[in-house]
Amino acid sequence: MTGSGERLDYFIIEVSEQEIKREREKARELRRSQWWRNRVAKGLCHWCREKFAPELLSMDHIVPVIRGGKSSRGNVVPSCKECNNKKKHMLPIEWQEYLTTQAGDRGEGAESVLKLGEDGD
Repeated sequence: MTGSGERLDYFIIEVSEQEIKREREKARELRRSQWWRNRVAKGLCHWCREKFAPELLSMDHIVPVIRGGKSSRGNVVPSCKECNNKKKHMLPIEWQEYLTTQAGDRGEGAESVLKLGEDGD
């Protein structure tokens, strides 16, 4: 956030509809892989670290496809519906800002803010 409360646009890239379509197809293929089934079977949301039944987790792109992200093992994580809906098209730095703002609004300290990348995998 800037001092005036405006959100910074960290990363803007033009992605063609054709590219988006191609990446979504790659995501469908990845979703059918044993690697993905193993990730989801752990039942852990990457963002909130809560446990869920595997069928309640969806594939989320760390860097969203519409922001230039790819459908690859290094860019997709299991996510609960609530986190996936809240994160939408945010980049990790924007998601961290959002969580920090939410914690501040609730009067919580920084230690209560979710940390990215503490996957343990």
